[in-house]
Amino acid sequence: MSTREDEARVLEAPEGVKISLRKRMLSVTGRLGTTHKSFRKIPVELEVPEGGRAVRARAAGARKKDRSILNTSCSIIRNLMEGVQDGYTVKMKVVYAHFPITVKVDGRTVLVENFQGERAARRARIVGKDTTVKPAGEDVLVTGPVLTDVTQTAANIQQNTRVKNKDHRVFLDGIYAYEKGRGIDAGA
Repeated sequence: MSTREDEARVLEAPEGVKISLRKRMLSVTGRLGTTHKSFRKIPVELEVPEGGRAVRARAAGARKKDRSILNTSCSIIRNLMEGVQDGYTVKMKVVYAHFPITVKVDGRTVLVENFQGERAARRARIVGKDTTVKPAGEDVLVTGPVLTDVTQTAANIQQNTRVKNKDHRVFLDGIYAYEKGRGIDAGA
């Protein structure tokens, strides 16, 4: 076993981002709003110095697994800071061969109508309170400040339009993600 000194990572917040920590709940506030992440079950020690301009993260142990958890926690914190500053966008394409698919948003639910000629609309849940879904012709834009919420919403839509009990090489109908990136894209 190696006797390494406890390594701590300091993550500086970009301009306009404020960080606070209360009972292992990290809150990040920026231009696009506030996001929260609970670190109650993640074995990482967090500190936020006065002023809320940085986060100091330290591994709970000295094993390789503890350093891996520290790296993952730092990535999560970095994504939160980037998200409240710039946001995230997933662009999805509506693909159909015969029956034209229409996408509508009803509150916190995405309705996919006329998928393979079905009469009942398929429903996909929008994850997160700040995530928005915007149908724009043949494209669907999923935007928001939290990366996990945006990508999970896109995955819900894509999984909901998966072809079952048919040859997926022939029946290519569905809604597929084709571009993911930082920044909130206004239109397709």
